[in-house]
Amino acid sequence: MSEPAAAEWVNPLRDERDRRLPRIAGPCALVIFGVTGDLARRKLMPAVYDLANRGLLPPGFALIGFARRDWVDEDFGRIVHDAVRANSRTPFREEVWQRLAEGIRFVQGSFDDEDAFAQLATTLAELDKIRGTGGNHAFYLSIPPDSFPVVCSQLSRSGLAGSEDGRWSRVVIEKPFGHDLASARALNAVVGEVFPEDSVFRIDHYLGKETVQNILAMRFANQLFDPLWNAHYVDHVQITMAEDIGLGGRAGYYDGIGAARDVIQNHLLQLLAFIAMEEPISFDPAELRAEKIKVLSATRLAEPLDETTARGQYVAGWQNGGEVVGLHEEQGFAPDSTTETFAAITCEINTRRWAGVPFYLRTGKRLGRRVTEIAIVFKRAPHLPFDDTMTTELGQNALVIRVQPDEGVTLRFGSKVPGSSMEVRDVNMDFSYGQAFTESSPEAYERLILDVLLGEPSLFPVDEEVELSWKILDPVLEHWAAHGVPEPYEAGTWGPPSADEMLRRSGREWRRP
Repeated sequence: MSEPAAAEWVNPLRDERDRRLPRIAGPCALVIFGVTGDLARRKLMPAVYDLANRGLLPPGFALIGFARRDWVDEDFGRIVHDAVRANSRTPFREEVWQRLAEGIRFVQGSFDDEDAFAQLATTLAELDKIRGTGGNHAFYLSIPPDSFPVVCSQLSRSGLAGSEDGRWSRVVIEKPFGHDLASARALNAVVGEVFPEDSVFRIDHYLGKETVQNILAMRFANQLFDPLWNAHYVDHVQITMAEDIGLGGRAGYYDGIGAARDVIQNHLLQLLAFIAMEEPISFDPAELRAEKIKVLSATRLAEPLDETTARGQYVAGWQNGGEVVGLHEEQGFAPDSTTETFAAITCEINTRRWAGVPFYLRTGKRLGRRVTEIAIVFKRAPHLPFDDTMTTELGQNALVIRVQPDEGVTLRFGSKVPGSSMEVRDVNMDFSYGQAFTESSPEAYERLILDVLLGEPSLFPVDEEVELSWKILDPVLEHWAAHGVPEPYEAGTWGPPSADEMLRRSGREWRRP
């Protein structure tokens, strides 16, 4: 049974048919577990302020922090204030802050402390009366996955997990969603015992990025691309998420996880689903999810895995004008760590639209630059009525969706070089969000937190999507565990030689963004 639609405040001046008008969250409170963490300070608290600054939160909104620190409400308020001043996207306005600060509370306790959760329930009940939050509560678990069971159990025991009498309770889960298929299923079962699936919101912050959402607009609002969006015209697809930073200070999280689990299982396979899915009947969340699930169900790893996958680990090198150390020299990593910092896989989608089109997914740390992009590379024209010398510098047509930075879309095609001779060379037609629109894009966490408060689940993977993603990735993880160690690559390069060889076997090559 779906939740009561009590989450959204209805503006009496709003025409319900006009979807251009902003949706404002209804009476509610947000509880953040893990408020002392880096994510809460850099992303979550500033996103809440930015939503308030944009007028998208109700006047009586409440924010509650839960942690073991010996803080009172004023201490937590100061932490939120400092985080907002340092990291908010929108300008700081004192009147907005004062209104938000009136609803800020802090509850001290550990996750296994029943008295602390009783105090949390009392605090929320008081806020329901004082701030008019209406018994609508969202619980953001910005905590390690092994703490999910105890927190969910405590929320259930304290009576905070139920949705009844027009009230709702929702839980927000940060990745990783398990470390393999078996653990993901166990985690889904634990959360599912307390919260129904339509009350569970699994955060994948990439799905909140404006450019990712624009994939749907570009594909389904334009007749231009649809006739070409298939195996008749597309040669292959490359999905890249590259970072130029290392892993210093993140050993506690990253060691033993690796690039494939950290990025491919969630971010990149979700991007694949958006690119490859069929047009949904509507943008109703259920219809959108159904099409993504179809794609993921049809996705397989190309074999043999020795030739269609690659993994690496960065070693010392030069980057951004300075010398950097390798992973084994990073603080917290063992000298014999086999955690991969680069991963690349080849996927096939067994549908009529995509049969025979390889999807290459890669991610890595300490690569040439920070960039996330999706490149749809088209087949060459079957016949070129030019001499070879006229087209020596002509490559394949490509449509490149830039997710970050410099968000936008680039179309690469051949054009004649000015002059008396016929010479064809690649040129780019470029669309940039920053130049086309005056309003800056909201941060991904702004969009996703607002969607949680509105009960809008379109951009959140359901348990079936999570399990299908692990089903795709598990075989390569098992293969890597049984075969050797990651190949070294120098920091500042684009990964190990085996990644280049992976594409060269079929006459292709990676883009250098």
